[in-house]
Amino acid sequence: MDALASQTLALRRASSVLISGFAVLALVLASIGIYGVMAYAVAQRTPEIGVRMALGAHRAAVLHLVMGLGFRLTLAGVAIGLAGALASTQLLRSLLFEVSAMNPIIFSLTAAVLAAVAILASYLPARRAASIDPMQALRTD
Repeated sequence: MDALASQTLALRRASSVLISGFAVLALVLASIGIYGVMAYAVAQRTPEIGVRMALGAHRAAVLHLVMGLGFRLTLAGVAIGLAGALASTQLLRSLLFEVSAMNPIIFSLTAAVLAAVAILASYLPARRAASIDPMQALRTD
């Protein structure tokens, strides 16, 4: 009987493993993408950050500036992602067993995890921007 039950659930189990793998891959790609965008933004704004620091801006102010940009991008991405997820619930309904496709706990937890990963991915370039030497930044212009 156990073998029959295992064979019956094999397709659903394989589908859930595949979807979980794609979800982890999407999370990794999202964090790499956010890190890349933030690192590029910091590289483009290095002279501006150097001028700010030369005029007396503290490291915390520069950190706040770059993290604010990352946070705004994160909020926009999470909002667009939630809208897309809500729109695709009808497609996923056939894969779910005894679980609602419109589970607010899962949506909230996913948005929180993505926001945390995005904030962490934007923290590294922000920390690098806060440690820019103003003289070297002004020389690169």
